[in-house]
Amino acid sequence: MEDKLIESIAYILPAIVTGLVAFYMFNGFIKQQNSEKKLTLLADRKKESLPIKLQAYERMLLFCERINPIKILVRVKPISENTNDYLQLLIASIEQEFEHNMVQQIYISDDSWTAVLATKNAIINKLKQVAETSENANKFRENVIIEYSNTLPPTDTAISFIKNEVKKLL
Repeated sequence: MEDKLIESIAYILPAIVTGLVAFYMFNGFIKQQNSEKKLTLLADRKKESLPIKLQAYERMLLFCERINPIKILVRVKPISENTNDYLQLLIASIEQEFEHNMVQQIYISDDSWTAVLATKNAIINKLKQVAETSENANKFRENVIIEYSNTLPPTDTAISFIKNEVKKLL
C-alpha cells in the first residue's frame, strides 16, 4: 500500500509542478499582453487628443493677441469722447473674447489657463488705471499707447508661456 502511495506521489508531483510553472508563465504572458494593450490605447488616445490641445493653445494665443492693449485700441474705436464709455467698450470687447474662448480651459494646462486669466485681468486693471487720469477717449488711447510703449504688455508674457507649453507637448 505504501508503495502504491509513493508511486502515486511520484506521478502526481511532477504533474503539479509542471501545472504551476505553466500557470505562472501563462499568467505573466496575459499581464504583459494587457499592459501592451493599455499602452497602445494610451498612445492612440494621445494621438487623437494632441490636435485638439494644439488648437486650444492656438486659440488662447490668438486671444492674447486680440486683447493686446495696442492692438485692441486699433481695432476698437471710441464711440464717443467720454473716457468711461470707451473704457467700458474695451472691457466688454475683452470679456466677449474671453467668453468665446473660455471652454478652451478644458484642453490646456492649469498653469496656462492661470497665465491667460491673469493677463486678461492685468490688462483690464491697467486700462482702468489709465482711464482715471485721462480727460477724454482720445487722450485715453494716447496714454495707453505711451504706457505700453514703456513696458512689456502682459500678453507677451502669456504668449511666451503658451509657446513653452506647446513645446512640451511636441
